[in-house]
Amino acid sequence: MLVGISTASLFTRKFTEDALSYLVQNKVDTIEVFFASYCEYTKKFGKLLKKRLTGDTVVNSIHTLNTQFEPQLYSVNLRAQEDSFKILNGVLDAGKEIGAKNYTFNGVARLKRTPLKIDFDRVERITQKIIDECDKRNITLSYENVHWCYYNYIGFFTELKKRCPKLKGTLDIKQAYQSNIDYKDFLNEMGENISTVHISDRNDAGKMCLPGKGTFNYDELFSRLSGVGFDGSVLIEVYTGDYGDEKELLSSYEFIKEKASKYF
Repeated sequence: MLVGISTASLFTRKFTEDALSYLVQNKVDTIEVFFASYCEYTKKFGKLLKKRLTGDTVVNSIHTLNTQFEPQLYSVNLRAQEDSFKILNGVLDAGKEIGAKNYTFNGVARLKRTPLKIDFDRVERITQKIIDECDKRNITLSYENVHWCYYNYIGFFTELKKRCPKLKGTLDIKQAYQSNIDYKDFLNEMGENISTVHISDRNDAGKMCLPGKGTFNYDELFSRLSGVGFDGSVLIEVYTGDYGDEKELLSSYEFIKEKASKYF
Protein backbone atom coordinates (compact mmCIF):
# COMPACT_ATOMS: atom_id res chain seq x y z
CA MET A 1 0.00 0.00 0.00
CA LEU A 2 1.28 3.47 -0.91
CA VAL A 3 0.42 6.97 0.29
CA GLY A 4 0.53 9.92 -2.06
CA ILE A 5 -1.04 13.13 -3.34
CA SER A 6 -3.26 13.97 -6.29
CA THR A 7 -2.11 16.84 -8.50
CA ALA A 8 -5.74 18.01 -8.19
CA SER A 9 -4.71 19.32 -4.77
CA LEU A 10 -2.60 21.88 -6.64
CA PHE A 11 -5.23 22.71 -9.27
CA THR A 12 -5.02 26.41 -10.32
CA ARG A 13 -1.84 26.81 -8.25
CA LYS A 14 0.31 24.98 -10.78
CA PHE A 15 -0.17 23.57 -14.25
CA THR A 16 -0.44 19.77 -14.25
CA GLU A 17 3.14 19.13 -15.38
CA ASP A 18 4.48 21.56 -12.77
CA ALA A 19 2.34 20.01 -10.04
CA LEU A 20 3.75 16.61 -11.00
CA SER A 21 7.29 17.97 -10.88
CA TYR A 22 6.67 19.52 -7.47
CA LEU A 23 5.46 16.22 -6.00
CA VAL A 24 8.30 14.28 -7.62
CA GLN A 25 10.91 16.74 -6.33
CA ASN A 26 9.49 16.31 -2.83
CA LYS A 27 9.76 12.53 -3.13
CA VAL A 28 6.06 11.74 -2.80
CA ASP A 29 5.75 7.97 -3.22
CA THR A 30 2.75 7.88 -5.52
CA ILE A 31 0.50 10.36 -7.28
CA GLU A 32 -2.71 10.70 -9.19
CA VAL A 33 -2.39 12.91 -12.26
CA PHE A 34 -5.42 15.12 -12.71
CA PHE A 35 -5.72 16.15 -16.35
CA ALA A 36 -7.33 19.57 -16.34
CA SER A 37 -8.25 20.35 -19.95
CA TYR A 38 -8.46 19.08 -23.53
CA CYS A 39 -4.89 20.01 -24.45
CA GLU A 40 -3.73 17.54 -21.80
CA TYR A 41 -5.81 14.63 -23.12
CA THR A 42 -3.11 13.48 -25.54
CA LYS A 43 -0.24 11.05 -25.87
CA LYS A 44 2.00 14.05 -26.54
CA PHE A 45 1.17 15.51 -23.14
CA GLY A 46 1.77 12.11 -21.58
CA LYS A 47 5.28 12.14 -23.06
CA LEU A 48 5.89 15.56 -21.51
CA LEU A 49 4.81 14.24 -18.11
CA LYS A 50 6.98 11.16 -18.52
CA LYS A 51 10.06 13.36 -18.81
CA ARG A 52 9.13 14.94 -15.47
CA LEU A 53 8.79 11.54 -13.75
CA THR A 54 12.26 11.20 -12.29
CA GLY A 55 13.16 9.38 -9.09
CA ASP A 56 10.99 6.73 -7.48
CA THR A 57 7.57 8.39 -7.66
CA VAL A 58 5.00 6.16 -9.39
CA VAL A 59 1.66 7.08 -10.95
CA ASN A 60 -1.19 5.24 -9.31
CA SER A 61 -3.94 6.76 -11.41
CA ILE A 62 -5.15 9.36 -13.85
CA HIS A 63 -8.27 11.49 -13.45
CA THR A 64 -10.00 14.02 -15.70
CA LEU A 65 -12.26 17.03 -15.40
CA ASN A 66 -15.43 14.97 -15.54
CA THR A 67 -17.91 17.21 -17.31
CA GLN A 68 -15.66 17.78 -20.34
CA PHE A 69 -16.34 14.38 -21.89
CA GLU A 70 -17.08 11.49 -19.50
CA PRO A 71 -20.89 11.92 -19.42
CA GLN A 72 -20.97 11.99 -23.22
CA LEU A 73 -19.40 8.52 -23.36
CA TYR A 74 -22.91 7.36 -22.43
CA SER A 75 -24.70 9.77 -24.77
CA VAL A 76 -27.58 8.58 -26.96
CA ASN A 77 -26.20 10.97 -29.59
CA LEU A 78 -23.82 8.69 -31.47
CA ARG A 79 -21.67 11.54 -32.76
CA ALA A 80 -21.22 12.90 -29.25
CA GLN A 81 -20.39 9.40 -28.01
CA GLU A 82 -17.88 8.75 -30.78
CA ASP A 83 -16.15 12.10 -30.18
CA SER A 84 -15.98 11.36 -26.47
CA PHE A 85 -14.37 7.97 -27.06
CA LYS A 86 -11.72 9.70 -29.19
CA ILE A 87 -10.96 11.99 -26.23
CA LEU A 88 -10.98 9.00 -23.88
CA ASN A 89 -8.41 7.23 -26.02
CA GLY A 90 -6.16 10.30 -25.84
CA VAL A 91 -6.47 10.30 -22.05
CA LEU A 92 -5.62 6.61 -21.86
CA ASP A 93 -2.67 7.03 -24.24
CA ALA A 94 -1.34 9.75 -21.93
CA GLY A 95 -1.90 7.47 -18.95
CA LYS A 96 -0.01 4.64 -20.60
CA GLU A 97 2.96 6.94 -21.22
CA ILE A 98 3.32 7.63 -17.50
CA GLY A 99 2.63 4.07 -16.38
CA ALA A 100 -0.72 4.78 -14.70
CA LYS A 101 -2.31 1.69 -13.19
CA ASN A 102 -5.84 3.04 -12.78
CA TYR A 103 -8.26 5.49 -14.32
CA THR A 104 -10.37 7.20 -11.65
CA PHE A 105 -13.71 7.56 -13.39
CA ASN A 106 -16.83 9.59 -12.55
CA GLY A 107 -19.06 8.84 -15.53
CA VAL A 108 -22.47 10.41 -15.98
CA ALA A 109 -23.12 13.67 -14.14
CA ARG A 110 -26.48 14.25 -12.48
CA LEU A 111 -26.28 18.02 -12.46
CA LYS A 112 -30.03 18.65 -12.42
CA ARG A 113 -30.50 16.30 -9.45
CA THR A 114 -33.66 14.90 -11.04
CA PRO A 115 -34.97 11.42 -10.20
CA LEU A 116 -33.19 8.94 -12.43
CA LYS A 117 -33.87 5.37 -13.40
CA ILE A 118 -30.60 3.88 -14.58
CA ASP A 119 -30.72 1.55 -17.58
CA PHE A 120 -28.09 -0.89 -16.35
CA ASP A 121 -28.12 -2.93 -19.56
CA ARG A 122 -27.01 0.17 -21.46
CA VAL A 123 -24.58 1.29 -18.74
CA GLU A 124 -23.05 -2.18 -18.74
CA ARG A 125 -22.57 -2.18 -22.50
CA ILE A 126 -20.84 1.19 -22.60
CA THR A 127 -18.82 0.65 -19.42
CA GLN A 128 -17.50 -2.60 -20.84
CA LYS A 129 -16.46 -0.73 -23.98
CA ILE A 130 -14.55 1.74 -21.78
CA ILE A 131 -12.93 -1.14 -19.91
CA ASP A 132 -11.87 -2.69 -23.22
CA GLU A 133 -10.08 0.53 -24.17
CA CYS A 134 -8.41 0.61 -20.74
CA ASP A 135 -7.29 -2.99 -21.15
CA LYS A 136 -5.39 -2.09 -24.32
CA ARG A 137 -3.16 0.18 -22.19
CA ASN A 138 -2.98 -2.08 -19.09
CA ILE A 139 -5.07 0.43 -17.14
CA THR A 140 -7.89 -0.51 -14.77
CA LEU A 141 -11.19 1.38 -14.77
CA SER A 142 -11.96 2.50 -11.22
CA TYR A 143 -15.45 3.94 -10.65
CA GLU A 144 -15.50 6.65 -7.97
CA ASN A 145 -18.34 7.45 -5.58
CA VAL A 146 -19.32 11.05 -6.41
CA HIS A 147 -22.35 12.81 -4.96
CA TRP A 148 -23.41 14.37 -8.27
CA CYS A 149 -22.82 11.32 -10.51
CA TYR A 150 -24.34 7.86 -11.03
CA TYR A 151 -22.40 6.33 -8.16
CA ASN A 152 -23.93 8.37 -5.35
CA TYR A 153 -25.83 5.57 -3.62
CA ILE A 154 -25.11 2.14 -2.24
CA GLY A 155 -25.94 -0.54 -4.77
CA PHE A 156 -24.73 1.05 -8.00
CA PHE A 157 -21.23 -0.41 -7.76
CA THR A 158 -22.54 -3.84 -6.77
CA GLU A 159 -24.80 -4.02 -9.80
CA LEU A 160 -22.21 -2.74 -12.26
CA LYS A 161 -19.45 -4.94 -10.83
CA LYS A 162 -21.67 -7.97 -11.30
CA ARG A 163 -22.02 -7.06 -14.97
CA CYS A 164 -18.42 -5.87 -15.52
CA PRO A 165 -16.17 -8.16 -13.43
CA LYS A 166 -12.94 -6.23 -14.16
CA LEU A 167 -14.31 -3.03 -12.64
CA LYS A 168 -12.58 -1.57 -9.58
CA GLY A 169 -13.59 1.23 -7.22
CA THR A 170 -12.24 4.55 -5.95
CA LEU A 171 -13.38 5.47 -2.45
CA ASP A 172 -13.67 9.23 -1.91
CA ILE A 173 -14.18 10.37 1.68
CA LYS A 174 -15.38 13.92 0.96
CA GLN A 175 -17.79 12.73 -1.72
CA ALA A 176 -19.35 10.24 0.69
CA TYR A 177 -19.87 13.09 3.15
CA GLN A 178 -21.46 15.22 0.44
CA SER A 179 -23.75 12.31 -0.46
CA ASN A 180 -24.87 12.14 3.20
CA ILE A 181 -23.74 8.52 3.27
CA ASP A 182 -21.21 7.11 5.73
CA TYR A 183 -17.96 6.42 3.87
CA LYS A 184 -17.86 3.03 5.59
CA ASP A 185 -20.92 1.97 3.59
CA PHE A 186 -19.11 2.72 0.33
CA LEU A 187 -15.99 1.00 1.68
CA ASN A 188 -17.98 -2.10 2.54
CA GLU A 189 -19.62 -2.16 -0.88
CA MET A 190 -16.37 -1.88 -2.83
CA GLY A 191 -14.46 -4.06 -0.37
CA GLU A 192 -11.52 -5.89 -1.89
CA ASN A 193 -12.14 -4.10 -5.20
CA ILE A 194 -10.89 -0.71 -3.96
CA SER A 195 -7.92 0.42 -6.04
CA THR A 196 -7.64 4.01 -4.82
CA VAL A 197 -8.75 6.08 -1.84
CA HIS A 198 -9.12 9.88 -1.90
CA ILE A 199 -8.78 11.38 1.55
CA SER A 200 -9.43 14.78 3.07
CA ASP A 201 -10.55 16.03 6.48
CA ARG A 202 -13.11 18.32 8.13
CA ASN A 203 -12.75 20.56 11.14
CA ASP A 204 -15.25 21.06 13.96
CA ALA A 205 -17.09 23.67 11.89
CA GLY A 206 -17.53 21.23 9.02
CA LYS A 207 -15.04 22.99 6.74
CA MET A 208 -12.88 20.78 4.58
CA CYS A 209 -9.17 20.80 5.37
CA LEU A 210 -5.99 18.80 5.00
CA PRO A 211 -5.76 15.34 6.58
CA GLY A 212 -4.54 15.74 10.14
CA LYS A 213 -6.05 19.21 10.54
CA GLY A 214 -9.57 18.01 11.29
CA THR A 215 -11.52 15.39 13.18
CA PHE A 216 -11.56 12.44 10.76
CA ASN A 217 -10.57 9.10 12.31
CA TYR A 218 -7.76 7.78 10.12
CA ASP A 219 -6.98 4.91 12.44
CA GLU A 220 -10.45 3.55 11.79
CA LEU A 221 -10.10 4.09 8.03
CA PHE A 222 -6.77 2.28 7.77
CA SER A 223 -7.96 -0.51 10.03
CA ARG A 224 -10.99 -1.08 7.81
CA LEU A 225 -8.94 -0.89 4.63
CA SER A 226 -6.51 -3.41 6.02
CA GLY A 227 -9.47 -5.60 6.92
CA VAL A 228 -10.61 -5.86 3.29
CA GLY A 229 -7.09 -6.59 2.04
CA PHE A 230 -6.52 -3.18 0.48
CA ASP A 231 -3.29 -2.97 -1.51
CA GLY A 232 -3.75 0.21 -3.55
CA SER A 233 -2.95 3.87 -2.98
CA VAL A 234 -4.30 6.40 -0.49
CA LEU A 235 -4.11 9.87 -2.02
CA ILE A 236 -4.64 13.29 -0.51
CA GLU A 237 -7.20 15.08 -2.69
CA VAL A 238 -8.32 18.46 -1.40
CA TYR A 239 -9.36 21.74 -2.97
CA THR A 240 -6.68 24.41 -3.32
CA GLY A 241 -8.52 26.74 -0.95
CA ASP A 242 -8.42 24.18 1.85
CA TYR A 243 -4.86 25.02 2.89
CA GLY A 244 -2.35 27.86 2.83
CA ASP A 245 1.30 27.24 2.08
CA GLU A 246 2.08 24.24 -0.11
CA LYS A 247 4.43 22.92 2.58
CA GLU A 248 1.27 22.16 4.59
CA LEU A 249 0.31 19.67 1.89
CA LEU A 250 3.62 17.88 2.30
CA SER A 251 3.29 17.86 6.10
CA SER A 252 -0.15 16.28 5.76
CA TYR A 253 1.37 13.64 3.48
CA GLU A 254 3.98 12.76 6.12
CA PHE A 255 1.26 12.59 8.77
CA ILE A 256 -0.76 10.13 6.71
CA LYS A 257 2.29 8.01 5.90
CA GLU A 258 2.99 7.63 9.59
CA LYS A 259 -0.63 6.74 10.33
CA ALA A 260 -0.78 4.16 7.55
CA SER A 261 2.48 2.51 8.62
CA LYS A 262 0.73 1.18 11.72
CA TYR A 263 -1.66 -0.88 9.61
CA PHE A 264 0.24 -1.77 6.43
